[in-house]
Amino acid sequence: MRFRLAASLLVLTFAIQSPAFARQDDGPVVTARDAGESVDSLRAREAIAYETPLPRGAPEQDYPLVAWCAALVEGHIALGRSLTTADDLDRDIIRLGGLEAADFRDALRAGQARQTPATLAAARAAEADAAAKWVPLQAQEDERARSEAFGLFFGLPGRCEHAARRVRDNITTPPVTLTQAGLDEVGVPLAN
Repeated sequence: MRFRLAASLLVLTFAIQSPAFARQDDGPVVTARDAGESVDSLRAREAIAYETPLPRGAPEQDYPLVAWCAALVEGHIALGRSLTTADDLDRDIIRLGGLEAADFRDALRAGQARQTPATLAAARAAEADAAAKWVPLQAQEDERARSEAFGLFFGLPGRCEHAARRVRDNITTPPVTLTQAGLDEVGVPLAN
């Protein structure tokens, strides 16, 4: 539990400082990868992401995980678009989700040719599983129930972002461990 709290706080700290959260009203959200982030910071975030357990049913292998993440985001977007009562915050969440889904799909396209048939099949199965989670919610005739489900989606595991980067950039080495990133078992920097 302490690790999850420390990991969440560290990820939140990085997220707040991330240029991806800088919004300009007259242009797109900045989503540039590696925009000013240090190698040590990236290694720390990746170590925490890979050391944090995935939700039940999420695939461990990077390529199927990215497909699973893409389908979850796309299902969330579709649920949000089904709302006639969406407010500005809902529409912004849908817009940001679209950017995230596009990034995942871009990574999948970039890495597809390097995948084995078994990995591609696992990715299709993971995508179908994630998409199926949204079917009962989409079927809700009560818009308030759909709106509540849309608002309660807590997002994706941090590993999705790193898995997409690793797939896109053809990174085949194992992710760094907490120790390799200079962190202890709860994600706190080791004393030198």
